[in-house]
Amino acid sequence: MTEPAKPAASAGSKVETLRVQSSEADMRLDRWFRVHFPEVGYTYLQKLLRSGQVRVDSKRAQANDRLTTGMEVRVPAIVRQPKKPVPGLKAPMGVSKGDRDAIEKMIIFEDDHVLVLNKPFGLAVQGGTGTKKHIDGMLEGMADRFGGERPRLVHRIDRDTTGILLVAKTREAAARLGKTFQTRSAAKTYWALVKGVPKPPQGKIEAALVKASGPDGDRVRKARPGEQAEAMHATTHYSVIDQVARKAAWVSLKPVTGRQHQLRAHMHMIGHPIVGDNKYEGDINMPAENIDKKLHLHARRLIIPHPKTGGKIDVTAPLPDHMRRSWETLGFDAEMFGATDE
Repeated sequence: MTEPAKPAASAGSKVETLRVQSSEADMRLDRWFRVHFPEVGYTYLQKLLRSGQVRVDSKRAQANDRLTTGMEVRVPAIVRQPKKPVPGLKAPMGVSKGDRDAIEKMIIFEDDHVLVLNKPFGLAVQGGTGTKKHIDGMLEGMADRFGGERPRLVHRIDRDTTGILLVAKTREAAARLGKTFQTRSAAKTYWALVKGVPKPPQGKIEAALVKASGPDGDRVRKARPGEQAEAMHATTHYSVIDQVARKAAWVSLKPVTGRQHQLRAHMHMIGHPIVGDNKYEGDINMPAENIDKKLHLHARRLIIPHPKTGGKIDVTAPLPDHMRRSWETLGFDAEMFGATDE
């Protein structure tokens, strides 16, 4: 429970000051507000911060500031007043509290226009045959959290790929970010664990892809002569970061294009499938014991122009648990690059 730093505010008080508890240490200010004042949306909180109505230790603060035990958060009394209904706003479809909490935990960057999630393993981005739970639906059910407008996916990653997923919070941001991806102005970096060690250690894979259904679902493969009309041009740059003898390698992958299964298919084509990939022979003859048979492909970093300001968004997602365990098993140092992986 959050305790007041000063005696409880009277009914006529304009502000109150709350002390940060030890259980809340290192919590971001915006997340602290979502815990204690869930009716205060992110956009509204930004207005309160810009106007200085919300302060930390009597100083102006930013939404992403980290709190420490004992800090005092100044909160205007207006945030406790009942929120007025927004005319014409549809009631949210709603998701469970567990799903809402799950989305909140995924957030690694947020402002008035953009949301960046660190997607976990096994969660679909969009719905499909037999897919009832997916991020797109979870976000739609949280329209109230994001100011009433439905968040829009800007791109997709596979169900079993982890890491960065970019979401637009407004229609305008979605349109601008979509054009950025179309013009290939977004720099994407993936980390993967592959079987064997690619030679040369740095290279470019250019292989057009076509869809090919199989017993394990949709796949893609290299286009054959006569299939040019339906083939999708695809280019991937790869670089070996570290390796274990000839058994496995940690590679950085930078796709120029964004085709379905592009990275997975390209690494399979050069004889080095991604570990744990059950569609492209990455789940057989594992490189070491105790390696999870889960896809070891992670959207690590994204650099993209901001849709409103034109400034640079540069965000990095930490490894998921199964890849972190594999890195420890194989002796790879995931922190060797610090905040970047260039």
